[in-house]
Amino acid sequence: MAALSFSENNSAEIVAERLARHSSGKLPKALSSLVDHLHRFIVETRPTSAEWRKAIEFLTEVGHASDQKRQEWVLLSDLLGITALVEEINSRRPKGATPNTVRGPFYRADAPRLPLGANISLDGIGEPLEVSGHVIDLDGKPVAGAVIETWQANAQGFYENQQPDMQPEFNLRGVFTTGSDGAFHYRTIKPSGYAVPCDGPVGQMLGAVGFPLRRPAHLHFIVRADGFEAIRTHIYDGADPHLSEDALFGVKQELIGAFKPDQSRGARWSLDFTFVMVRARQERQSP
Repeated sequence: MAALSFSENNSAEIVAERLARHSSGKLPKALSSLVDHLHRFIVETRPTSAEWRKAIEFLTEVGHASDQKRQEWVLLSDLLGITALVEEINSRRPKGATPNTVRGPFYRADAPRLPLGANISLDGIGEPLEVSGHVIDLDGKPVAGAVIETWQANAQGFYENQQPDMQPEFNLRGVFTTGSDGAFHYRTIKPSGYAVPCDGPVGQMLGAVGFPLRRPAHLHFIVRADGFEAIRTHIYDGADPHLSEDALFGVKQELIGAFKPDQSRGARWSLDFTFVMVRARQERQSP
């Protein structure tokens, strides 16, 4: 069979045909779809060779900016709304259940396990905040032994792994376990909203085109329990003026919390929130 001449009218078709001829399974089909979109993008935008080299250089810089403590690829996915879209597709839940959001680029899997009531603010800088709440199922029954990971930015809007020489190791991070009543509580400081990192290639590119790069103040949580779908989410400060333009597209009405002035137990602020878990189903994987 004579080979088709490669042209802008049939380029995606030729690549897809070659993928199908030499491989099988789901991955080649996904690659064919990706090729189709990319080739149509190239035909539509018609970059010069120099402009395309600049695009490759940008992707290379994203890779160079990523390491064990910073994931620039995750940041790119987050800011383009891709991570949020993947979450929407894969974590649909019944009404009343706590929705998922993006994890963000500053998560660490090695945060310390702490007793209930512990203070995760290791440097004590910021306005004290008492966080409390419950983990329940859709029937309102407590989920005992649920593991709650939390992490947040400090009062200046920086995470501990952004400032390894300025903040103590594991500052504003901790892992807690709910009691028999599904309750939890710990102490921290009131987080600040912040601009997403602009010192890397992703922030520089999107900042140059005027893309909103602000995140409203929030706390991150991952909640896990045997027999339930894991929750990966944020709780946002309902008083933050940037709720409507979160750079990571994570704000949902169910995730807006009330940070209240509180003079009890020495706290200046308090937050109480209930996480509602969904029983796991075999055909769905926990996040």
